Amino acid sequence: MRTIKQQHRAVSAPIADLVTYRALPTQSVEHLDPFLFLNHHGPQTYRPNNQGLPFGPHPHRGFETVTFILEGDIMHQDTGGHESIIRAGGIQWMTAGSGLIHAEISSPAFKQTGGPLEILQLWVNLPAKDKLVAPRYIGLQQPEIPSTTLDDGRVTIHAVSGNWEGTAGAVQPLTDMSLATIDFRAGGKLDLTIPPDHTIFFYTIRGKLRVNGQETEARRLTEFNYDGDDLHIEALEDAVLLLGHAHPFREPIVAYGPFVMNTEAEIEQAYQEYRAGKFGQWQG
Repeated sequence: MRTIKQQHRAVSAPIADLVTYRALPTQSVEHLDPFLFLNHHGPQTYRPNNQGLPFGPHPHRGFETVTFILEGDIMHQDTGGHESIIRAGGIQWMTAGSGLIHAEISSPAFKQTGGPLEILQLWVNLPAKDKLVAPRYIGLQQPEIPSTTLDDGRVTIHAVSGNWEGTAGAVQPLTDMSLATIDFRAGGKLDLTIPPDHTIFFYTIRGKLRVNGQETEARRLTEFNYDGDDLHIEALEDAVLLLGHAHPFREPIVAYGPFVMNTEAEIEQAYQEYRAGKFGQWQG
């Protein structure tokens, strides 16, 4: 079995009135190559006639964002011409690549009626050879994400990318990135085999789990060593897990604000091209 290197507690990092916990990076962990960043927004309940999510137009280059909508909704618009409203159970996968401007806000209906909201956004790196690929966006509602149920219905895997116990994910990524959310009922067990040279991303969203002999709980990121290929997971209570794995790139990472490149010069170039309008003109 894989051994556990360390567990990292997400830190409170509210954004305006949005409850936010940042699981990556924190003082104890900078990144888990190629996983760069995770914000856990909520859970919280918005009142009717609210302002919704605060993420107005902003640029990105050099990486991808994967957004998991657990409760509420998110309305996306970008300079590539993509628009969508994704609801609870859905995901967004945006490849910023060479650069675009996007906004992630709440739908008019959510602002009017309010309700529960819980969203995770994960940033995943792109290798140097793909950092300037053409941007793309995929928005999927819950029924469009394949799922498989195991352990007499106590474990349900929602396959976003990669292959999960014979179920192919909804998204074909540029790299070998495998991502899924997994719902556990108390007592549910799951055994997985993951290549020993892959980085594992294991974030407990809700509930309590035991993984390879260690207990973990909500808002904790579990970091593994590269010394085995077996994961044994058991739910100590009802729980939800964000699980991913990928081959690390082992390339220099230079991140500044909304850009993630390999060198300082590339960051400077990104800002110059953004200011010059090469990321598109915002039409919102």
